[in-house]
Amino acid sequence: MLPGDQRTADDVEAGIVALWRKFGEQREHGLRDRLVLHYAPLVKYVAGRVGTGLPAHVDVSDLIQSGIFGLVDAIEKFEPERGLKFETYAMQRIRGAILDDLRAQDWVPRTVRGRAREVERGIERLGAKLQRTPNDAELAGELGLTVGELRDVYAQLQLTSVVALDELAAAGRGSTSLADTLEDETAEDPVALLVDQDNRRQLAEAIGRLAERDRVVVTLYYFENLTLAEIGRVLGVTESRVCQLHTRAVLRLRAKLLEVAEV
Repeated sequence: MLPGDQRTADDVEAGIVALWRKFGEQREHGLRDRLVLHYAPLVKYVAGRVGTGLPAHVDVSDLIQSGIFGLVDAIEKFEPERGLKFETYAMQRIRGAILDDLRAQDWVPRTVRGRAREVERGIERLGAKLQRTPNDAELAGELGLTVGELRDVYAQLQLTSVVALDELAAAGRGSTSLADTLEDETAEDPVALLVDQDNRRQLAEAIGRLAERDRVVVTLYYFENLTLAEIGRVLGVTESRVCQLHTRAVLRLRAKLLEVAEV
Protein backbone atom coordinates (compact mmCIF):
# COMPACT_ATOMS: atom_id res chain seq x y z
CA MET A 1 0.00 0.00 0.00
CA LEU A 2 1.34 3.43 -0.96
CA PRO A 3 1.36 6.51 1.34
CA GLY A 4 -2.03 8.19 1.20
CA ASP A 5 -3.80 5.02 0.08
CA GLN A 6 -7.13 4.96 1.92
CA ARG A 7 -7.74 1.24 1.35
CA THR A 8 -7.58 -1.18 4.27
CA ALA A 9 -5.52 -4.37 4.25
CA ASP A 10 -8.76 -6.31 3.73
CA ASP A 11 -9.56 -4.17 0.68
CA VAL A 12 -6.13 -4.89 -0.80
CA GLU A 13 -6.46 -8.62 -0.10
CA ALA A 14 -9.90 -8.71 -1.73
CA GLY A 15 -8.50 -6.89 -4.75
CA ILE A 16 -5.67 -9.41 -5.13
CA VAL A 17 -8.08 -12.34 -4.88
CA ALA A 18 -10.20 -10.75 -7.61
CA LEU A 19 -7.08 -10.11 -9.70
CA TRP A 20 -6.04 -13.75 -9.41
CA ARG A 21 -9.51 -14.87 -10.43
CA LYS A 22 -9.51 -12.57 -13.45
CA PHE A 23 -6.00 -13.64 -14.46
CA GLY A 24 -7.04 -17.28 -14.21
CA GLU A 25 -9.90 -16.63 -16.61
CA GLN A 26 -8.19 -14.37 -19.15
CA ARG A 27 -4.40 -15.00 -18.80
CA GLU A 28 -3.65 -11.49 -20.05
CA HIS A 29 -0.11 -10.09 -19.77
CA GLY A 30 -1.44 -6.87 -18.30
CA LEU A 31 -3.05 -8.76 -15.42
CA ARG A 32 0.10 -10.81 -14.92
CA ASP A 33 2.19 -7.65 -14.78
CA ARG A 34 -0.07 -6.23 -12.07
CA LEU A 35 0.51 -9.38 -10.01
CA VAL A 36 4.26 -9.10 -10.63
CA LEU A 37 4.20 -5.51 -9.37
CA HIS A 38 2.27 -6.51 -6.25
CA TYR A 39 4.59 -9.39 -5.34
CA ALA A 40 7.85 -7.69 -6.42
CA PRO A 41 8.95 -7.12 -2.77
CA LEU A 42 9.27 -10.90 -2.45
CA VAL A 43 12.00 -10.84 -5.09
CA LYS A 44 13.97 -8.15 -3.27
CA TYR A 45 13.65 -10.07 0.00
CA VAL A 46 14.81 -13.40 -1.46
CA ALA A 47 17.63 -11.78 -3.46
CA GLY A 48 18.84 -10.02 -0.33
CA ARG A 49 18.98 -13.27 1.60
CA VAL A 50 20.71 -15.17 -1.20
CA GLY A 51 23.15 -12.31 -1.72
CA THR A 52 24.29 -12.28 1.91
CA GLY A 53 27.82 -13.64 2.06
CA LEU A 54 28.33 -13.74 -1.71
CA PRO A 55 31.48 -12.14 -3.14
CA ALA A 56 31.40 -8.40 -3.81
CA HIS A 57 31.38 -8.82 -7.59
CA VAL A 58 27.94 -10.48 -7.44
CA ASP A 59 25.50 -7.59 -7.89
CA VAL A 60 22.24 -7.90 -5.95
CA SER A 61 20.46 -6.12 -8.82
CA ASP A 62 21.43 -9.06 -11.07
CA LEU A 63 19.95 -11.45 -8.51
CA ILE A 64 16.75 -9.41 -8.48
CA GLN A 65 16.56 -9.57 -12.27
CA SER A 66 16.90 -13.36 -12.17
CA GLY A 67 14.33 -13.52 -9.38
CA ILE A 68 11.78 -11.57 -11.44
CA PHE A 69 11.84 -14.39 -14.01
CA GLY A 70 11.18 -16.84 -11.18
CA LEU A 71 8.27 -14.70 -9.96
CA VAL A 72 6.74 -14.53 -13.45
CA ASP A 73 7.10 -18.31 -13.77
CA ALA A 74 5.46 -18.79 -10.35
CA ILE A 75 2.52 -16.55 -11.28
CA GLU A 76 1.93 -18.33 -14.58
CA LYS A 77 2.05 -21.80 -13.01
CA PHE A 78 0.28 -21.07 -9.72
CA GLU A 79 -3.17 -22.58 -9.17
CA PRO A 80 -5.07 -20.70 -6.43
CA GLU A 81 -7.82 -23.32 -6.30
CA ARG A 82 -5.37 -25.78 -4.73
CA GLY A 83 -5.39 -23.76 -1.53
CA LEU A 84 -1.63 -23.21 -1.40
CA LYS A 85 -0.17 -19.93 -0.16
CA PHE A 86 1.28 -18.11 -3.15
CA GLU A 87 4.04 -16.35 -1.21
CA THR A 88 5.55 -19.66 -0.06
CA TYR A 89 5.35 -21.17 -3.54
CA ALA A 90 6.74 -18.04 -5.20
CA MET A 91 9.72 -17.72 -2.85
CA GLN A 92 10.79 -21.25 -3.78
CA ARG A 93 10.55 -20.41 -7.49
CA ILE A 94 12.33 -17.08 -7.08
CA ARG A 95 15.15 -18.62 -5.09
CA GLY A 96 15.45 -21.46 -7.59
CA ALA A 97 15.68 -19.03 -10.52
CA ILE A 98 18.41 -17.03 -8.76
CA LEU A 99 20.44 -20.13 -7.87
CA ASP A 100 20.05 -21.56 -11.38
CA ASP A 101 21.39 -18.31 -12.84
CA LEU A 102 24.33 -18.25 -10.44
CA ARG A 103 25.20 -21.85 -11.28
CA ALA A 104 24.96 -21.11 -15.00
CA GLN A 105 27.50 -18.33 -14.54
CA ASP A 106 29.88 -20.85 -12.94
CA TRP A 107 30.62 -18.27 -10.26
CA VAL A 108 32.33 -20.77 -7.94
CA PRO A 109 35.88 -21.74 -8.97
CA ARG A 110 36.54 -25.47 -9.42
CA THR A 111 39.21 -25.35 -6.72
CA VAL A 112 36.63 -24.06 -4.24
CA ARG A 113 34.15 -26.79 -5.18
CA GLY A 114 36.92 -29.37 -4.83
CA ARG A 115 37.84 -28.05 -1.40
CA ALA A 116 34.19 -28.22 -0.34
CA ARG A 117 34.13 -31.92 -1.26
CA GLU A 118 37.35 -32.49 0.71
CA VAL A 119 35.85 -30.88 3.81
CA GLU A 120 32.62 -32.87 3.47
CA ARG A 121 34.57 -36.13 3.14
CA GLY A 122 36.70 -35.17 6.15
CA ILE A 123 33.60 -34.52 8.24
CA GLU A 124 32.11 -37.83 7.11
CA ARG A 125 35.29 -39.82 7.91
CA LEU A 126 35.75 -38.27 11.34
CA GLY A 127 32.06 -38.53 12.15
CA ALA A 128 32.16 -42.29 11.45
CA LYS A 129 35.33 -42.68 13.50
CA LEU A 130 34.32 -40.54 16.48
CA GLN A 131 30.58 -41.31 16.36
CA ARG A 132 29.88 -37.59 16.76
CA THR A 133 30.33 -34.33 14.90
CA PRO A 134 34.04 -33.40 14.84
CA ASN A 135 35.02 -29.98 16.15
CA ASP A 136 37.14 -27.54 14.18
CA ALA A 137 40.42 -28.63 15.76
CA GLU A 138 39.79 -32.29 14.95
CA LEU A 139 38.69 -31.54 11.40
CA ALA A 140 41.69 -29.27 10.84
CA GLY A 141 44.00 -32.08 11.97
CA GLU A 142 42.29 -34.54 9.64
CA LEU A 143 42.78 -32.15 6.71
CA GLY A 144 46.35 -31.23 7.65
CA LEU A 145 45.45 -27.62 8.43
CA THR A 146 45.58 -25.28 11.39
CA VAL A 147 42.29 -24.08 12.88
CA GLY A 148 42.96 -20.63 11.41
CA GLU A 149 43.53 -22.13 7.96
CA LEU A 150 40.33 -24.17 8.28
CA ARG A 151 38.36 -21.02 9.06
CA ASP A 152 39.90 -19.38 6.00
CA VAL A 153 38.60 -22.37 4.04
CA TYR A 154 35.13 -21.80 5.51
CA ALA A 155 35.32 -18.20 4.32
CA GLN A 156 36.12 -19.40 0.79
CA LEU A 157 33.35 -21.99 0.94
CA GLN A 158 30.74 -19.33 1.64
CA LEU A 159 30.45 -19.35 -2.14
CA THR A 160 29.11 -22.89 -2.11
CA SER A 161 26.78 -22.60 0.88
CA VAL A 162 23.88 -20.79 -0.79
CA VAL A 163 21.60 -23.75 -0.25
CA ALA A 164 17.88 -23.84 0.44
CA LEU A 165 16.77 -26.05 3.32
CA ASP A 166 14.69 -28.21 0.97
CA GLU A 167 17.86 -28.87 -1.05
CA LEU A 168 19.56 -30.12 2.11
CA ALA A 169 16.62 -32.44 2.71
CA ALA A 170 17.13 -33.83 -0.80
CA ALA A 171 20.83 -34.57 -0.27
CA GLY A 172 21.63 -37.93 -1.82
CA ARG A 173 18.25 -38.02 -3.57
CA GLY A 174 18.88 -35.60 -6.43
CA SER A 175 18.62 -31.82 -6.62
CA THR A 176 14.88 -31.42 -7.21
CA SER A 177 13.30 -28.70 -5.08
CA LEU A 178 10.29 -29.54 -2.96
CA ALA A 179 8.41 -26.83 -4.85
CA ASP A 180 9.01 -28.72 -8.10
CA THR A 181 7.52 -31.95 -6.68
CA LEU A 182 4.05 -30.52 -6.02
CA GLU A 183 1.51 -32.60 -7.92
CA ASP A 184 -1.49 -31.15 -9.69
CA GLU A 185 -3.94 -33.14 -7.59
CA THR A 186 -6.26 -32.31 -4.72
CA ALA A 187 -5.65 -35.58 -2.87
CA GLU A 188 -2.37 -36.27 -1.10
CA ASP A 189 -0.28 -39.19 -2.28
CA PRO A 190 0.22 -41.33 0.87
CA VAL A 191 3.57 -42.67 -0.39
CA ALA A 192 4.87 -39.18 -1.15
CA LEU A 193 3.61 -38.01 2.24
CA LEU A 194 5.53 -40.76 4.03
CA VAL A 195 8.69 -39.99 2.05
CA ASP A 196 8.38 -36.28 2.87
CA GLN A 197 7.85 -37.05 6.56
CA ASP A 198 10.91 -39.33 6.54
CA ASN A 199 13.03 -36.64 4.85
CA ARG A 200 11.92 -34.07 7.42
CA ARG A 201 12.63 -36.50 10.26
CA GLN A 202 16.13 -37.18 8.95
CA LEU A 203 16.78 -33.46 8.53
CA ALA A 204 15.54 -32.75 12.08
CA GLU A 205 17.76 -35.51 13.46
CA ALA A 206 20.77 -34.21 11.52
CA ILE A 207 20.19 -30.68 12.85
CA GLY A 208 19.81 -32.09 16.36
CA ARG A 209 23.26 -33.69 16.14
CA LEU A 210 24.98 -30.44 15.21
CA ALA A 211 27.07 -28.54 17.73
CA GLU A 212 24.97 -26.06 19.69
CA ARG A 213 26.24 -22.93 17.92
CA ASP A 214 25.79 -24.52 14.47
CA ARG A 215 22.27 -25.56 15.44
CA VAL A 216 21.44 -22.04 16.59
CA VAL A 217 22.71 -20.56 13.29
CA VAL A 218 20.68 -23.01 11.18
CA THR A 219 17.54 -22.46 13.26
CA LEU A 220 17.76 -18.66 13.24
CA TYR A 221 18.62 -18.46 9.54
CA TYR A 222 16.24 -21.03 8.03
CA PHE A 223 13.39 -21.12 10.53
CA GLU A 224 13.36 -17.65 12.09
CA ASN A 225 14.39 -15.87 8.85
CA LEU A 226 17.06 -13.75 10.52
CA THR A 227 19.82 -12.29 8.38
CA LEU A 228 23.45 -13.19 9.05
CA ALA A 229 24.01 -9.71 10.51
CA GLU A 230 21.09 -10.20 12.92
CA ILE A 231 22.38 -13.63 13.93
CA GLY A 232 25.77 -12.05 14.59
CA ARG A 233 24.15 -9.62 17.02
CA VAL A 234 22.36 -12.51 18.77
CA LEU A 235 25.59 -14.50 19.13
CA GLY A 236 27.80 -11.49 19.79
CA VAL A 237 30.11 -12.18 16.84
CA THR A 238 30.84 -10.47 13.52
CA GLU A 239 28.79 -11.11 10.38
CA SER A 240 31.82 -12.69 8.69
CA ARG A 241 32.13 -15.14 11.59
CA VAL A 242 28.44 -16.03 11.23
CA CYS A 243 29.09 -16.67 7.52
CA GLN A 244 31.80 -19.15 8.54
CA LEU A 245 29.51 -20.81 11.09
CA HIS A 246 26.72 -21.06 8.51
CA THR A 247 29.08 -22.62 5.97
CA ARG A 248 30.36 -25.11 8.53
CA ALA A 249 26.82 -26.03 9.58
CA VAL A 250 25.72 -26.57 5.96
CA LEU A 251 28.74 -28.78 5.22
CA ARG A 252 28.11 -30.84 8.36
CA LEU A 253 24.42 -31.23 7.53
CA ARG A 254 25.21 -32.34 4.00
CA ALA A 255 27.74 -34.87 5.27
CA LYS A 256 25.27 -36.30 7.79
CA LEU A 257 22.41 -36.54 5.27
CA LEU A 258 24.62 -38.13 2.63
CA GLU A 259 25.82 -40.64 5.22
CA VAL A 260 22.20 -41.59 5.99
CA ALA A 261 21.37 -41.82 2.28
CA GLU A 262 24.21 -44.28 1.69
CA VAL A 263 23.12 -46.64 4.46
